[in-house]
Amino acid sequence: MIASLMMYARPELDAENNAYWAALRDAFGARGIKTPETMDNTRDEYEVWLSPELVFSQTCGLPYRATLAEQVTLIGTANYALEGCPAGYYNSVVLVRADDPSERVGAYADARFVFNQDCSQSGYGAAYLWARDHGFWFSDRQASGAHTQSARMVAQGEADIAVVDAQTWRFIQRFDSFAKDLRVIDRTVPTPGLAYISAKGADADLMFGAVAEAIENLDPAHRTSLCLEGIVKVPHAAYLAVENPPV
Repeated sequence: MIASLMMYARPELDAENNAYWAALRDAFGARGIKTPETMDNTRDEYEVWLSPELVFSQTCGLPYRATLAEQVTLIGTANYALEGCPAGYYNSVVLVRADDPSERVGAYADARFVFNQDCSQSGYGAAYLWARDHGFWFSDRQASGAHTQSARMVAQGEADIAVVDAQTWRFIQRFDSFAKDLRVIDRTVPTPGLAYISAKGADADLMFGAVAEAIENLDPAHRTSLCLEGIVKVPHAAYLAVENPPV
């Protein structure tokens, strides 16, 4: 059995995420759903998401619609109550250096763009749609491996611009000193947020109720620290309706 909540995992939130998993484990167990004792956030994400042993994880919208939609069970979507987003949706912030004097979005057409992964909706898919809406696509693109690393590279002058999940940006502002060296020049259009999934054939309604109960029972301080407002049902079709970036 596998359980993983790697998407927003950071050392500073280990206590909160472990408490959340304990609440989830109790709620699943009360409904007869077997779970591992602990989460494993060290495995490759696709190894987790595609495993027939998957009990519970969280995935991004682009991998979901491109690869996972017919191979996993969509349980529901975490609601982080992000600025300008409906419940269960998220967007991304467009980050440049705080001392970058450019005011026009078009000035970044030839900039070095850094992104976490090209399978990321918030770091790559959203960036593509945002740039296209402004009449360009970055020709100088570099993968960083993680949103926080993308932001750090911009702050340190190794890249010019990054598009970072707004929830991750909250955590960067809270925990990373380099946040002061960045500024937000725009936000992308909201799309369905990070979905909770289980292996194909799981009882989505039963698990949805368990997650809702776990969030409700979580210590309010932990819930606030994780910015976790609840779980909502975002339709499968809403995920599939988002346009994919070019390969």
